[in-house]
Amino acid sequence: MKLSRFSRAGAATLAAGALAVTLTACGSDDPVGEAQAADGDSATTEMSDLSGQLNGAGASSQEAAMNAWRAGFQGENPDVTVNYDPIGSGGGRTNFIEGGTAFAGSDAALDDEELVDAQARCLDGEVIELPMYISPIAVIFNVEGVDQLKLDPATIAGIFNDEITSWDDPAIVDQNPDVELPSEAITPVHRSDESGTTENFTEYLEAAGGDAWPHEASGDWPTEGGQSAQGTSGVVQTVQGGSGTIGYADASQAGSLGTAEVKVGEEYVPYSPEAAAKIVDASEQIEGRGPYDHALELARDTTESGAYPIVLVSYHLACATYEDQETADLVKAFLGYVASEEGQEISSSAAGSAPISDSLRADATEAIDAISAQG
Repeated sequence: MKLSRFSRAGAATLAAGALAVTLTACGSDDPVGEAQAADGDSATTEMSDLSGQLNGAGASSQEAAMNAWRAGFQGENPDVTVNYDPIGSGGGRTNFIEGGTAFAGSDAALDDEELVDAQARCLDGEVIELPMYISPIAVIFNVEGVDQLKLDPATIAGIFNDEITSWDDPAIVDQNPDVELPSEAITPVHRSDESGTTENFTEYLEAAGGDAWPHEASGDWPTEGGQSAQGTSGVVQTVQGGSGTIGYADASQAGSLGTAEVKVGEEYVPYSPEAAAKIVDASEQIEGRGPYDHALELARDTTESGAYPIVLVSYHLACATYEDQETADLVKAFLGYVASEEGQEISSSAAGSAPISDSLRADATEAIDAISAQG
């Protein structure tokens, strides 16, 4: 698998004061904060002397999990405000690289060019990439009377490449003999913005779709057909508001829409956190990166039983060294909370994500412990 290069043209640096989504510090009337503060095993129970504002931006797929992480962390650190603007992975990476935010969320690892730029931003050249959020990407659809379909990789690729254009196409009917499919046009819906979810989805199509997907993986949607929408929520709303529509979105936001079981080997696998986690366990780290960079080469074309291959691994990007102690302390504490068992349980409950493994947590802890201020 090769990492595609993202275009960053037109992305503006995000002013710290202009971050759109701010969750104010929680007081004693916050049930999430109270419950977590009472947990003696919390990773941040002893950090209540922290204060200040921490700004991040990036992947919209992480939004539900990020809201839960922020609530839990702020419940235990009431003098801290964590801001996160879900502007998309591309915008998050750009703002982090340009110094507009202290950390970023990204549904794709930094490509080679971005990595060089990020190393220049980080004072010691050491960039931290931590896979903190693991979630299946659901193939969502809105077809009257149909809740679930079985689809193989070539059929999914043909639909999104505008080659399979009707719901009663034999490629779909043959895999779903017990489903009454209408003679209705298929309307694929894709992201209009540069997106890590798109990057992950097209990586799967490139790896598993064969000749049905002649395009390279990219965070920018490569075809001109169908409809487009901004952000994960925009795709979900467009699919939900149409008829005969189909799209892709972080499974935590699939809601009541129909979803596809994906053929892996000789079986059809529905999405689940457990099935998504199997892909991560079968994947290796990208070679040639720094000691705190844990970006993964995902095994998109696996045939392992029970594995769901359309998976999103979303990273937290940070620096090992910051200019001031307050920023270093806040990033270190917040990422420590996210990586902790408590943090992962909270995101699993809020967003249906798969908790990271013990080995991934050990890698993350080593990187987070290295965060410090210059001089």
